[in-house]
Amino acid sequence: MKVVLKHLTKKFPGKNKKSHEEVIAVNDFDFEIPDGKLVGLLGPSGCGKSTTLNLISGLEAPTEGQVFFGEDDVTNVPVENRGVGLVFQNYALYPHLTVEENIIFPLQNLKGAEKLTKEQMKEKALEVAKLVQIEDYMERKPKALSGGQQQRVAIARALVKMPKVLLLDEPLSNLDARLRLQTREELRRIQKETGITTIFVTHDQEEAMSICDLMVVMKAGVVHQIGRPQDIYDDPKNLFVAQFLGTPPINVFTGKVENGKVMINGDDVFDAPGVPDQEVYLAVRPEGFIPNGSRFRYMRERREIMGRDVSIIFTHENALNPNNRAIVSAEENIPEQPGEAFFDLKPAKTFLFSRETEERIRF
Repeated sequence: MKVVLKHLTKKFPGKNKKSHEEVIAVNDFDFEIPDGKLVGLLGPSGCGKSTTLNLISGLEAPTEGQVFFGEDDVTNVPVENRGVGLVFQNYALYPHLTVEENIIFPLQNLKGAEKLTKEQMKEKALEVAKLVQIEDYMERKPKALSGGQQQRVAIARALVKMPKVLLLDEPLSNLDARLRLQTREELRRIQKETGITTIFVTHDQEEAMSICDLMVVMKAGVVHQIGRPQDIYDDPKNLFVAQFLGTPPINVFTGKVENGKVMINGDDVFDAPGVPDQEVYLAVRPEGFIPNGSRFRYMRERREIMGRDVSIIFTHENALNPNNRAIVSAEENIPEQPGEAFFDLKPAKTFLFSRETEERIRF
């Protein structure tokens, strides 16, 4: 089931009663989510991603715009009639019910032609329990399960009615690091096996990049970039997107373009043919540095040996952050002691942004 958002906007009353200024949580969101894809809504806290999910589910009504499931306008359809499955951060399981009873619960509200017998409900519950690999725990109650198992029960409960759209609101944030990694891999497997269009809200860019077909990067209610995760990483539209994606984060330096060259403190550090003279940000991914170069001067503070890679921790007087990181092959001869040295920069991993607008400068 494809999901289409047309000029979706949500405004909330401001906290300042005197000014009556509204807060725009989602601002003119236009997007078509393809059928059967897993799409991640990614951004910092307060960017509007959970509000967008609530608008799609029907938990919130839009101030403006429309939501379509396929060709059907569901903007004014109540949540219980939209055919969505919802999974939240806090699991929301019934503690007095067994795993089986929790999974069956949504089926008990079916009426008319959709009404099921007890045997049919048990069959469906077992079917989705096997899908999420909790069929051995059907008689247990939630308190007897681990956090990861409880989250699987919540997913099974959302899937048991075979929803048109599955909506996940930061479902992994309560899990420890190892469980989070395991469960996100399971989520991807389940989504692939069911083929259900899935929308996944997270502030963790590693989660989004690892499992999503498409990613929507948001800030302050505004969509900044949409695309495949690797495409966005390799080709950020603006400085915010470049800084938000990537672990370790991108290194950013102030400079200026003069006669087609990027100049930092009088040093010609990078070629920018055809770019007009202007103040710029030079941003370099950690893997974008070539050691033992001749153009980009820096001060090496220390090195960190990480098996196949070496991290060079360095400072630069024009860097936005006090400490910067370059990742190079362990085969490179990197001195242990601090000192001044030079990099060259890889063009595919180096970006220019306008100092005035923070938009990408292409060349």
